[in-house]
Amino acid sequence: MDQINLGTDYTDIKANLKFITHRTDLLDTDFAEYIKDFQKMYPNVSIEYEGITNYVDDFTTRLSTGDWGDICMIPTTISKSDLGEYFISYGTEDTLRKKYTLLDNFTYNGQSYGMPSMANLSGVVYNKKVFSDAGITTAPVTPDEFMEDLQKIKDKTDAVPLYTNFAAGWTMTAWDAYIDGTATGDPNFTNAGLDEGKNPFSDRGDGTGPYAVYNTLYEAVSKKLTEDDPTTTDWEGSKGMLNSGKIGCMFLGSWAIPQMKSAGKNADEIAYMPFPISVNGIQYAVEAPDYCYGINKNSSKDNQIAAICYVKYLMEKSGYAVAQGGMDCIAGAEMPDFLKDFESDKIRIIVNEAAPAGKETLHNDINNDSELGLNVSGACAKAVVQNAVSGGESMKDLADEWNKAWASAQESNGVTPADYTPVPAAASSIAGN
Repeated sequence: MDQINLGTDYTDIKANLKFITHRTDLLDTDFAEYIKDFQKMYPNVSIEYEGITNYVDDFTTRLSTGDWGDICMIPTTISKSDLGEYFISYGTEDTLRKKYTLLDNFTYNGQSYGMPSMANLSGVVYNKKVFSDAGITTAPVTPDEFMEDLQKIKDKTDAVPLYTNFAAGWTMTAWDAYIDGTATGDPNFTNAGLDEGKNPFSDRGDGTGPYAVYNTLYEAVSKKLTEDDPTTTDWEGSKGMLNSGKIGCMFLGSWAIPQMKSAGKNADEIAYMPFPISVNGIQYAVEAPDYCYGINKNSSKDNQIAAICYVKYLMEKSGYAVAQGGMDCIAGAEMPDFLKDFESDKIRIIVNEAAPAGKETLHNDINNDSELGLNVSGACAKAVVQNAVSGGESMKDLADEWNKAWASAQESNGVTPADYTPVPAAASSIAGN
């Protein structure tokens, strides 16, 4: 893929491509424009998009048939060890990483089967006017400060301080994305702290780590700083509510920024801040890949080549990543303007480290066996909301249950967990340095 020259190589190729996507909102707008632009270089390649609303569940089932199309967004349910059964390799990671970033999610045995559509930052999308009207002049940097700010919003405005988007289900996985590097400052926390660490969900007592992330949600719900009934939240409606100032903030990746900006007349009021956790006075934001492009190994050779060209176009020429609230996954790509607030000596952007050689599937195996569904089902965050609403299990009770399930899964996968102290990234090791 890295050797292809767009607009020069394979310009005579003929192919009819089918692209399966989760972005049902872009079918008739952005995607239609990308096709027109791409066909200026490749006039004999037709592309049909198919959008799926309940993407992960529905497409995971469909993927097993083999006859689904040519390009997809690889669902997180696919194990690394199974990638070669469904998708072609774009090339070796060692070669591709010279030009592209964030390849680890779908790389196995040195071969990269998924190319990232964009890089997300982990943080909080919020309405600046709501915060200002509540008397909040600086972004919170600890869970305690955040709770104080939510209370100010409740007391001084008519906005819902924090909107959980619980009813949508998939939105709850956003909380899982904060528990590693964001909550610890440690790029290796997933490998050493979660996969091989002892009791990773326990309260660290210093407002950091996975417990602090989920407890932020628990406290907000239990103190009634969220919507009245989480089961009635409306994902599509929440975009306009944040834009108009009826909601203070939501915990979502940076991909959500343009959707919130375009949902009303107050685009300039939408902003993004790091998760309110600090480690030794520094906030961390993890740069991670969004959905990755996969190409069907059962497609014809011409379709595979045309698909590679289109994926390359999407990554390098279309502008999709920045338009959708992310960053280009190209080595040396600049930070887009809407994320400039993260360029601070008190905020560090890091990339989680890849799994060690020979342990590429360990995290997925433990995650699946534990049935916690981190970054897949949102089960932990859902349990937090349910128990905070009902007054059932405490946050400590939930953490104890998760630790027990995780330890059992570690044992099943040959891991003897050990105590682990996170090692925050130094300034010289942050992303882009």
